Amino acid sequence: MPQITVDHSRFLSFDREAFARDLHTAVVEIAAAKPQACKTQFRASEVTAFGYEAPDEQGHGVVHVTLGLLAGRTEETKARLTEAVLELLKKHVEDDGTSVLHASAEVRDLDASYRKLER
Repeated sequence: MPQITVDHSRFLSFDREAFARDLHTAVVEIAAAKPQACKTQFRASEVTAFGYEAPDEQGHGVVHVTLGLLAGRTEETKARLTEAVLELLKKHVEDDGTSVLHASAEVRDLDASYRKLER
C-alpha cells in the first residue's frame, strides 16, 4: 500500500519517473504512507478514443491515476491527494500545444481482503 496505477495515452510526452518520485513524496506527506510502501505502475494505451474523434488523430490525451489506500483516510485527505496528483500531472505531462489533456485522479479504499507478498 499504496497501490498506484497510471493509465495514459502512449503518445503523451510524460516524465513518468519524475512524476512517480513526486507522487510518492506527496502520498507520504498527505496520506502518511511509508516511502518504501509506495508502488506505481504505468500502463500506456496504444489507442485512446475521445468522443467521435478518430483515435489516430491524437488530438486528445488521457491520463487517469488510481490510488488504492488502506481504509481510514478522511475524505479531506483523499481530496487533497487527488488535487496534488492533478498538479503533478500539469508539471510532468508536456503541453505540446496541439492536443488537449484530460487528466483525472481518484483515491479508493483497498478492500478488506487486500494482502501483499514481499520476498
